Amino acid sequence: MVSGKLTEFADELGTGANSVASYQLEQQAVRGRITRMDGATVGAILGRHNYPHEVARFLGEALTLAVLIGASLKVDGRVAVQAQGNGPVSLMVAEFHTNGALRGMLRFDQEKWDRVERVNKGDLPHPRQVFGDGALAITVIQDNEYVQPYQGVVPLDGTTLAECAEHYFERSEQVPTKIRLAVGEIQMAGQTASWQAGGALIQRVAGDENRGDTDEDWNTAQILFQSVEDAELLDPDLSLGRVLYRLFHEQGVRMEEPSPVRDECTCSAERLIATMKNLPDEELVELAQDTGKDVFEAGCQFCNRQFAIPLKDVISGTAH
Repeated sequence: MVSGKLTEFADELGTGANSVASYQLEQQAVRGRITRMDGATVGAILGRHNYPHEVARFLGEALTLAVLIGASLKVDGRVAVQAQGNGPVSLMVAEFHTNGALRGMLRFDQEKWDRVERVNKGDLPHPRQVFGDGALAITVIQDNEYVQPYQGVVPLDGTTLAECAEHYFERSEQVPTKIRLAVGEIQMAGQTASWQAGGALIQRVAGDENRGDTDEDWNTAQILFQSVEDAELLDPDLSLGRVLYRLFHEQGVRMEEPSPVRDECTCSAERLIATMKNLPDEELVELAQDTGKDVFEAGCQFCNRQFAIPLKDVISGTAH
């Protein structure tokens, strides 16, 4: 993997969008990841659904968070960021696979959301307004089917989704972590407005005797990290390398070669058929009869792709 210490020529690393990169502060027990996505990824995912603007923004933040966490996996697999509660948004899921595939969806109640907007009068909602009494779950699912998924769950008690995720790392991972998430619609000259997303994460890792005072290093690093602006994370003309150089040029920062992120759903007719074959034949026949056809119709909640599976492909032939 190509990596490089960032200098005044930092624009050479992390140009463009739809990528994620790891970074490490020089001679310090501090590491992190940074990402940016444009209309081809986060915009495409959000654009498939008719979500209210602020609801879509929350999903955009969850997608960004999934990328930042998933990019740290050392094995093939995926990270699922899931928020669930009794509020206007009852379920939100964002999934990122180590191969770069990203997808997301949510379920919301329009009437409940309208009440939130009337109360807020234009102010940004906080997680408890969006999800009610709920929880944030972060699950690591390896491609190896013999390895059990690992999940950590924390209450949605932060003022932002990023703060809730920081609580997850503090309680479930015992890793001091700071996170910034930025999502918004940006209009470039001569183009229609499109969703953009950017985010960064910084963590204190276990130090060693050769790294000196890690407490001071961490305190300084997180103060500098918190100074990053949303506009910097979203700016398509500002490379990821330049963002990091602005923050940590005095400490020295080394950035690894970015990995691509893309809009891609894992749904397929084959996977749906395999799932349906686990259902009793009688139940499958009843579901098909509800449509008045000898097919089972289903749609993917993530990408809205529609499937029509012939009943004969999924039943054993014993049902009548």
